[in-house]
Amino acid sequence: MRQRVPGAVLALLIATATLAAGQEQAPNRREFTVTARDHVFTPDRLEVSKDDLVKITFRAEGRPSSFVIDAYRIVKRAGGGQSVTFEFRADQPGTFPYYCNLTGDPECRNMQGTLVVKAR
Repeated sequence: MRQRVPGAVLALLIATATLAAGQEQAPNRREFTVTARDHVFTPDRLEVSKDDLVKITFRAEGRPSSFVIDAYRIVKRAGGGQSVTFEFRADQPGTFPYYCNLTGDPECRNMQGTLVVKAR
């Protein structure tokens, strides 16, 4: 004897399977503290995955400093002994430099780091 699946149940099963197949992996939340001290960023490399929500606390120890990532239009400045916290979604895969852009400190331009956003 052959059993029949009611139309509403069949439609629900198909909709659930389609929804599950179309969903992407949920983004992660990644948190970092980046410290600027003696014209060096620590850490000087941040790795995340595409679509991660990235939270950075940027601390300048000793003297004012800045944290810039051109591709993400991020420009943050912290006075000596201060910090600033910001968030962004890493929606562009690739390798992006971060650097200090303060023009009043000639050694600032030597401060460099790398943000790596891996494709999912």
